[in-house]
Amino acid sequence: MSPTRTTLCLALASLATFAHGASARIDVIPMPAQVTESGEGFAVGAQTPIVVDAGDAQARHSAEVLASLMARTRHLDLKVQQAPATGAAIVLKRDAAAPVADVEGYALDVTTKGMVVTARDEAGLFYGAMTAWQLMTPAQGEGDVRVPAVHIRDEPRFRWRGFMLDSARHFWTTDEVRTVIDQMAQHKLNVLHWHLTDDQGWRIEIKKYPELTRIGAWRTPPGAGQNGEPQRYGGFYTQDEIRAIVAYAADRHITVVPEIDMPGHAQAAVASYPELGVTGKRPPVSVDWGVNPYLYNVDDHTIRFLEDVLDEVMALFPSTYIHVGGDEAVKDQWQASAAVQARMRELKLKDENAMQSWFIEQMGQYLAAHGRRLVGWDEVLEGGVPPSATVMSWRGTQGAISAAKLGHDVVLSPAPQLYLDHLQSDREDETTGRMPPMTLESYYGFEAVPKELDASQAKHVLGMQANLWTEHMPTMRHVEHAMFPRMDALAEAAWSPVAVRDWHGFLGRLPAQLARYRAQDIGYADSAFAANIEVDRNAAIARGEANVTLSNQAGYGALHYTTDGTTPAAASPVYAKPFMVTLPATVKAVALAADGAPLAEARQRALDLPSLRTRGTAEMVNCPGSDFGLRVQPTPDATSMKPSYVINVFDNCRMYPAAKLDGIAGIRVDAARLPRNYALAHDAKLVVAHKGGTPQGELVVRMDSCKGKTLATLPLPAGGTDRFTLKGALATQAGVHDLCLVFTSPVTGPLYGIGSATLVPAGTAP
Repeated sequence: MSPTRTTLCLALASLATFAHGASARIDVIPMPAQVTESGEGFAVGAQTPIVVDAGDAQARHSAEVLASLMARTRHLDLKVQQAPATGAAIVLKRDAAAPVADVEGYALDVTTKGMVVTARDEAGLFYGAMTAWQLMTPAQGEGDVRVPAVHIRDEPRFRWRGFMLDSARHFWTTDEVRTVIDQMAQHKLNVLHWHLTDDQGWRIEIKKYPELTRIGAWRTPPGAGQNGEPQRYGGFYTQDEIRAIVAYAADRHITVVPEIDMPGHAQAAVASYPELGVTGKRPPVSVDWGVNPYLYNVDDHTIRFLEDVLDEVMALFPSTYIHVGGDEAVKDQWQASAAVQARMRELKLKDENAMQSWFIEQMGQYLAAHGRRLVGWDEVLEGGVPPSATVMSWRGTQGAISAAKLGHDVVLSPAPQLYLDHLQSDREDETTGRMPPMTLESYYGFEAVPKELDASQAKHVLGMQANLWTEHMPTMRHVEHAMFPRMDALAEAAWSPVAVRDWHGFLGRLPAQLARYRAQDIGYADSAFAANIEVDRNAAIARGEANVTLSNQAGYGALHYTTDGTTPAAASPVYAKPFMVTLPATVKAVALAADGAPLAEARQRALDLPSLRTRGTAEMVNCPGSDFGLRVQPTPDATSMKPSYVINVFDNCRMYPAAKLDGIAGIRVDAARLPRNYALAHDAKLVVAHKGGTPQGELVVRMDSCKGKTLATLPLPAGGTDRFTLKGALATQAGVHDLCLVFTSPVTGPLYGIGSATLVPAGTAP
């Protein structure tokens, strides 16, 4: 960050508290650095033109994007015309004297005469246009709109405001990638980190090496051709398609940073050209998520291959930065290879970590010779970081701290804090992803500058980035659910000065943004606002009535509810304190914004004895010994978002907590057979094996602990459908006990997931 920019940021931050405190709320995300309000505002209608200077193609492009957004989200057709304006207008103008110092900064002024956006550069003008669009879409509605009289001076806190899209694990069409780019632009994010190669697929056409896409872009799923899985899965981007996407992003002031992973995550490349690997044998393109063992070898031929690849990559991507991965390179193959060990001795390297550092340095030098800079995950610090490297810290924040102290530029992208593949909630109706959940509030509260850095070291923090790994995101609807609205929280943390960030203010501005998503058919998650309907199950079973508590994750919105089966609305009772209902009953609840618009879909809960005796997949907990959690679907390449199952790949066992067993004579378990497609590398030794009595195994129900008294043994089906129901008698017990439900199937076979488990009373058919 330049001294001029630093001074202006501090000045804007110091003004922000007074300016925002004196203003009414404007529904803009990310929040501008400085906002004041005065005057009567400006009415925008179909006759309001968007005016740009003659011959300014960049301004005209921003104006056309603004007009397109208004037509799509407000159904208001605004015409773009050349200056001068003959009346009230929206003016977009580049001006070297604009009252901002940064190329991404802008000024926006609204008076009764119109709206004027000025900026010194085209990027700032574009971002000003995005703010203008948000000002003109304050809530649901169509047609004319009144914009408040505001005066905005704005620029970003960080120059790297990133989002990583993984196209290797699941392949996204070019239109889907453009959808992501459009949303990034609206959120003022400016770096698309595009993950294009991995063990599960090579997605970029390299003309010198056609096998990379003929072979490496396709995999044969587990259970191919069965249960909805395709015979093969994959795809790749031609060079023409990549050029078009890079140009589309550039038009929206987004730099696309490609990632070509090395020396690990190389199985798709080795499947294409076995001589690139260590063993010389051709593996399949991997169907296993996780950490696979295949590394590039370290001979001159492989180095030249990767340089050739980088030549074509650099020709496609004008980005200064090229990402080379460097993560999760398990060194077993290098350790076992006589050729690699000889190469290490030749280079006088002390160990395999130093070998990786040498390998990455070759790439760094090659990129530097072509005027580019290497970016790598924080493993590049191991064995000595190449002097030219920029470090992307994903294993927490320590990598960024260490690298910044060594004088390297860093981007904060830690797991799990900024990993969008983590679930947004632990709700029963959540979709797929890793656990624990990373909430909207946790994203909003992330601070990208570690407190361990002093002022000089903090200058090396380029910014922050959220990552969306797509192992468990097989459709764009999964991607959108994971991204939004957490992208709003990321955008504000990356753009807005610390002084103006306010969680409650952010929540107040979010309903308008959710309406913009709906207008654009973006499948955002409503997890933060969805109503939680909680009862004490066992007390309700004993008394025949339930004490109901309502809440939602964000603690925002008025919760309205019904108990008669009707859908709640603004006229329904407002929740103020817990209330009683007599069983059986159905409680429905919804959170409404101040204008009465729903913040989430209404949720409902049946309160009857069968439901109270049932635990869903998310209501059960891990068996003791491992806190790993993952929510998955029955097939890796599912085309729908349901059903899904919470599993622990290290221990195929779940706990049904606090089961009231008085009068219970049986159990019914809805379950699914799932592929065990997880490469665990050195962690494979942590997988717990439970010995079974049959070749396919059983579901064993034990009381109090996983070593407790056996209450039931339910044989697993040997074949047939992968979704099934197990039923059986449960040994008679009394009182409240935890139940351990453990699958004794071999660890070389499939995993099993529990969709729900229901206790069945005596005299009732299971």
